[in-house]
Amino acid sequence: MSINELFKALSDENRRKILDLLRKGDLTAGEIAEHFDISKPGISQHLSVLKHAELVYAFKKGQYVYYSLNSSVFQDVMKWVVQFNSKGENE
Repeated sequence: MSINELFKALSDENRRKILDLLRKGDLTAGEIAEHFDISKPGISQHLSVLKHAELVYAFKKGQYVYYSLNSSVFQDVMKWVVQFNSKGENE
């Protein structure tokens, strides 16, 4: 994951809403689509961007593909952000 891909993924309001939905638990693309007024291919495109940024991962369960948050990426981002605050304190 590059930090640029991460910020690109987070820059879109719909993708941030998808992440908020996944905070509550794993969902299929269809379940995610129910919360939006955009096409299912549009939802798939957003999910693809989120997967490419490693913010979500997909796993197959039966005939459905479920999407989950990858919380370790958020921990890495927080470490990256905190370094800017702590760097000023060490000087």
